[in-house]
Amino acid sequence: MSLTNCKINLLIAVKLFFIMNFENSKYVNSVEKTLHTFLPGKITTDWVEKAIGKAKWEQDTEALTKAVSEPVWDFLDRGGKRWRPVLMMVCCEAVGGNTSKILPFTVIPELIHNGTLIIDDIEDNSELRRGKPVLHKRFGVDIAVNAGNAIYFLPYVAIQNSDLPDETKRKAYEIISTQLLKCHFGQAIDIWWHSGKSGKIPTLEEYLQMCADKSGSLACMAAKLGALLGGGTDEQVQALGNFAEAGGVVFQIQDDILNLAENQSIGKEIGDDINEGKRTLLVIHTLNVASEAEKKRLLELLDMHTKDEKLLKEAINIIKKHGSIEYAKKTAIGLAEDALKTIDEVLLESEAKKELRALVKLVLNQIV
Repeated sequence: MSLTNCKINLLIAVKLFFIMNFENSKYVNSVEKTLHTFLPGKITTDWVEKAIGKAKWEQDTEALTKAVSEPVWDFLDRGGKRWRPVLMMVCCEAVGGNTSKILPFTVIPELIHNGTLIIDDIEDNSELRRGKPVLHKRFGVDIAVNAGNAIYFLPYVAIQNSDLPDETKRKAYEIISTQLLKCHFGQAIDIWWHSGKSGKIPTLEEYLQMCADKSGSLACMAAKLGALLGGGTDEQVQALGNFAEAGGVVFQIQDDILNLAENQSIGKEIGDDINEGKRTLLVIHTLNVASEAEKKRLLELLDMHTKDEKLLKEAINIIKKHGSIEYAKKTAIGLAEDALKTIDEVLLESEAKKELRALVKLVLNQIV
């Protein structure tokens, strides 16, 4: 059955925003090979020297293999769409760049993304990731924290060992460091909100900014790096970054909605966001339109961090009662439309631009 003949709802369409066609993309196999070349399963002295320079005394490469390479590859081998590296290459192509030349740099957003997942699992005290015990349960908290942090910084090696012009290197470093800091700022705000200690209802603008920082920053990083390394103008680099960031926000809203759906299939229990006390867009909307009694009750339920099915359903029913799911859908549609305008204004027509445009239009055309 063709996609155009399918009735795809918002939940599926938003996810397709970035990953449709990417799983079978011409780029994915190349990205996978590049990851294996960049971080080998067995660490050698030569590899360490290329990464951090010649040792003054002697490196224990076996320890590095056991405490960095093996846990990281345990995590990477669990799968993942690898859509950030693919997005990076599509953005490179969209500005007229040579994708084969930027392939070595596609490890940057993928490794950093997986580093955030490793640390996030520790922060959330999670049990499973992609169907297997989380890394800190398999290797210990100390190794997991260190490995997760290491792959935040390891990608810089791809730039420092390249023959890129100094100015391009400087801009790449700036993109990575800025977006990684944004990611942590967004995470900090989200953690503070769902701790129940803030004593305020976040505004729509605050929520969208939190999502842009937490969920959109790494997509923005990938898009900007692709455009930069593809030789794009400053305007194109910024526009494609904005485009990808908006997609990250839409993706987060989709997850907010899906978490309350009875037919979800994302590997999480229904109402996990309620249990974690998260101030999602749906919760924020409900708190702004509900009666004082309902607002007070919803906040009580969120701050309980309960797993009681009856209490979770009570919270979900309050949210559904006030049309918050429909409100979130409309917000996501608006963001997708804005993203489409962003790329239309700065990119010449190309197959890559058509692909990016098609993904956004899929969201707009298939929402029911």
